[in-house]
Amino acid sequence: MSTQTSPVVIYHNPRCSKSRATLELLRSKGIEPRIVEYLKTPPDADELDRILRKLDMEPREFMRRKEPEYAEADLDDPGLTRETLIRAMVQRPILIERPIVVHGDRAAIGRPPENVLKVL
Repeated sequence: MSTQTSPVVIYHNPRCSKSRATLELLRSKGIEPRIVEYLKTPPDADELDRILRKLDMEPREFMRRKEPEYAEADLDDPGLTRETLIRAMVQRPILIERPIVVHGDRAAIGRPPENVLKVL
């Protein structure tokens, strides 16, 4: 028999204190989420687009604009399309804001960690 996967997913970076705190918060609520270390296994463009729609955000709102890769890729260009920005995050997952918790058709960014409780 197959094991049941958690309906809660966290896109996690174990080096990030907010991400670790969000994971700890979920576990304190009795939730063992499916953990996706997005720097090792980044979401593809379709998955990232679905997450953005669940967050009701545009790609640039969701990007870590202070990362050097943002400037190096000239992602401040206002003429860049949604698809181009999503592709940039797939190619450079360090640009993806973290942590993200997805539960069904809802998602939240764990900044602060308590923010994710609204989607559980």
